[in-house]
Amino acid sequence: MTASMDKPTSDVPGDSPAPTDSAASMIAAFGGVRGMIDMTVPGLVFVIAYTISRSTWTAAMTAGGIALVFAVVRIARRETLQHALGGFLGVALAGWIAVKSGKAENFYAFGMFWSGGSALVYLISILSRWPIIGVLLGPMLGENFTWRQIPARYAAYRKATWVWFVMFVLRIVIQIPIYWTGNVTALGIAKVALGVPPFLVACYITWLIMSKAPPPVKVVDEEDEDADAEGERATGVESGAAPVVEQRDERWGNRVAD
Repeated sequence: MTASMDKPTSDVPGDSPAPTDSAASMIAAFGGVRGMIDMTVPGLVFVIAYTISRSTWTAAMTAGGIALVFAVVRIARRETLQHALGGFLGVALAGWIAVKSGKAENFYAFGMFWSGGSALVYLISILSRWPIIGVLLGPMLGENFTWRQIPARYAAYRKATWVWFVMFVLRIVIQIPIYWTGNVTALGIAKVALGVPPFLVACYITWLIMSKAPPPVKVVDEEDEDADAEGERATGVESGAAPVVEQRDERWGNRVAD
């Protein structure tokens, strides 16, 4: 069953609004509350283990073990493999880099590269007029990409994407100078502080921006609509009513009765 990307249920934007809880949708997109825990705890465990043992290998194995436990729990709960394995693979790669290089601070290097790459992707999405927050939230809110046809909603997604771009840049700007000092404890604390708190702030600002935008316009699954239309015709025939002749409105793709 394939949903149409340009077929809202109303030809007037906002007549049939979809859910607008953008903050909750953003949190869900990144794995929910459990995803935030997965994002924070392994890095915190690494810095604690390294501070106690002064061993990069011990710290990496401890953090990796915690991440593996989280992944097993997610799989046991039948959660998506993306969220179950994504966090573990990230921690495993970070640990491998740290052990291979012999420098504990390199455990956080992968995260900095990830933030830099994310900032670049978000910037490109803005410049290409496909702001990534809209790409992520559109399908989750039931509007797919109809927001591109509504200038005010497109502008809101663009502003929200700038917010996330700034968050990623902020992480890099703060972490890189600490990284070059080689202070693993300070870098670990910065990593934790720049993880969930800015993420939640970005979610909240996204919600504020989107709450002032026009409501999203839901799209309709074509097969479901066809089934509904057939049902209405059958009901009309059984009751002796004249069948409804349908046409398509070319602007939005809606069906309207003559």
